[in-house]
Amino acid sequence: MNLPNTLTVIRILLVPVLVVILMTRVPHHNIIGSVVFWIACVTDFYDGYFARKLRQITVLGKLLDPLADKLLISGALLSLVELGLTPAWMAFIILAREMAITGLRGLASEEGLTIAADWLGKWKLGAQIAAISCLLFGPVLDGWIYALTSVEVFHHWGFAEFFRGKLSTTQPWGVFAGLGLFLMWVAMILAIWSAITYAQAFWRNLGNKLINGRGRLTGTKDGDEP
Repeated sequence: MNLPNTLTVIRILLVPVLVVILMTRVPHHNIIGSVVFWIACVTDFYDGYFARKLRQITVLGKLLDPLADKLLISGALLSLVELGLTPAWMAFIILAREMAITGLRGLASEEGLTIAADWLGKWKLGAQIAAISCLLFGPVLDGWIYALTSVEVFHHWGFAEFFRGKLSTTQPWGVFAGLGLFLMWVAMILAIWSAITYAQAFWRNLGNKLINGRGRLTGTKDGDEP
C-alpha cells in the first residue's frame, strides 16, 4: 500500500478513536478529541498532496478518500449531537446530503460518468471542519479566556443567553462556541447548495436517458427501444 492510501486508512482508523473519546467523555475529552480530529484532517490534506506529488493516484485511493471524509465528519457530528454541542436536525441535514450525493455518484458511475466536486463541495468540507473544531475546542478556549480576563464575552449583549439556548452549556461566555454554531449554519447551507448543484449536474447529464428509458440505469442500451 502506498503512502497516500496509508494516510487515508489511518484517517479511517482514527474515526472510532474520536467517537469513543467524545462519547465516553474521558477526562479532557474536548482537548483530546480536538487533537485526534485535527490529526485526521491533516492526513486528509497530505494524502491528496502526496498522491499528486508522487503520482500515486489509484482507484483504491479514489474510493477510500471520500469514504474516509464522510466517516470522519459523520463520527464527529454524531458525537457533537450526543454532547449537546450541535442541534440534531442540523447534523441530520448534513449527513442526509452526504448519503444522497453518494447515491447519485453511484448512479452516475454506472453510466461511466464522473461528476467532479466543485468549489462548493470544498468550501462545504472546510466549513464543516471549522465548525466542528470550534464546537469541540471552542468551549475550552472560552473557558481559558474567561479565567484570564473574567470577561463574560457577549454576555452583556444577550448573546450568551442565545448560545445557551442553542447549545447545552451553562457557560456565561461563548465567542468560540457561538462561532462554531454560526459555522455549522454555514456548513449546512453550503451542503444544501452543493447538493442542489450536484443534482442539477446529474440531471443535465443523465436526465434525458432516465426519461427516455435508455442507459444502464434502466436496463437498456442507448440504441435499444425502451
